Amino acid sequence: MAMPSGKVLLVDDDPGLLRLLSLRLRSFGHEVEAVGSGNQALAALDSFRPQTVITDLRMEDMDGIELLDAIHRRQPSLPVMLITAHGTIPEAVAATHKGAFGFLTKPVDKEFLHEQVVKALRVYGSSEFEHDVFTVDIVTRSRLMEDVLAKARLVARSDTSVLITGESGTGKELLAKAIHRASPRVDQAFLAINCGAIPEHLLESELFGHEKGAFTGATRSHTGIFQSADKGTLLLDEIGDMPLDLQMKLLRVLQEGEVRRVGSANSISIDVRLISATHHDLTARLRERRFREDLYYRLNVVHLEIPPLSKRKEDIPLLVYKFLQQLAESRDEPPKLYSPEAMELLVSADWPGNVRHLYNAVERNVVLSPARVITPRLVQEALGKPNTELPSFSEARHEFARNYLTQLLSATGGNVTKAARMAKRNRTDFYKLLSRTNIDPAVFKNK
Repeated sequence: MAMPSGKVLLVDDDPGLLRLLSLRLRSFGHEVEAVGSGNQALAALDSFRPQTVITDLRMEDMDGIELLDAIHRRQPSLPVMLITAHGTIPEAVAATHKGAFGFLTKPVDKEFLHEQVVKALRVYGSSEFEHDVFTVDIVTRSRLMEDVLAKARLVARSDTSVLITGESGTGKELLAKAIHRASPRVDQAFLAINCGAIPEHLLESELFGHEKGAFTGATRSHTGIFQSADKGTLLLDEIGDMPLDLQMKLLRVLQEGEVRRVGSANSISIDVRLISATHHDLTARLRERRFREDLYYRLNVVHLEIPPLSKRKEDIPLLVYKFLQQLAESRDEPPKLYSPEAMELLVSADWPGNVRHLYNAVERNVVLSPARVITPRLVQEALGKPNTELPSFSEARHEFARNYLTQLLSATGGNVTKAARMAKRNRTDFYKLLSRTNIDPAVFKNK
């Protein structure tokens, strides 16, 4: 496996050690930001967006453990390693309890330094993972979204239940698919069912299956989606819409690892990795007694919340570019482009429907744009906003003249002499006006 390279934030108040470690890490291909204090390190989190942090344990303004705490309050999954001297075992133990990823002992061995950084990058993600399973369909430069993907990479390796929340259109199913593709179950099925889109009386059968004759219309046996997803991953989308009586049956399936088809007395063992998703606030539904508390804690072992597009506007240009490429491929034509002004409108829009809303707008713009460059007016129409931009004086005058001349020629059946007389202009001037506005009087002649 190729050694990944990534972005490393170095923190040390010893300029000599800082320079030495920077040179060593850069020699291995890593991008390094070196700072001399904990406060500078916290400032660099958003601007540099490191994939791992290496900090000295003993520093004057803020020691390594305090910095570790501050970093993990902002980015709980970011690996932080501490540089320690001999004889600091108590501090090392304390740092382990605080969640330190690892330790480097002075003098720092060059090869061990690189090994530890590579280990951290394989956990968190590195610049060489830009095309990993999590970024096949999900593009981002948002720190909020990168934090979500970092947690997803960690949880993907286990069979732990995951609850994905977020507004409609944020890409919850895309994230669930990425978790499946990064899991040991990648060669098995990934199946999804929308619990809010199936009538209540049919949902139990769709989930667990039924036997022939189990109810009116059951003319044959049916394998439920749990059994079909055996050894693979099952996404229960919009789990918040599941009826209470089915929630109890689902809890039993998760506890026992068995399903029983409707109309059958026999149980079938299943091995399914479960991911749930919802746009609802499940804690509110718990208070309203519309969702079972025991099921909630069974599903919500790891919670991944996808931020709305309004909180990651820096992703909009990336998403737009991706959508333009996809649409061009599907239409077998060169990709269209947005003018700078049109892109500004896209970035400043609210997008209540999130990524799905943005895609629909881009698709509409591509279909309706006669030219390769998409204009601001088309974007405004896609957003449902009237064009409030005032035309220039010359544009308004030209539009008025065209409309006025069109009305005259329509009234006179294309007779230029009569139209000129009504306009109180001589024929020569009137022909000049027609020429400037590109109007052909022959079009108006009575047939």
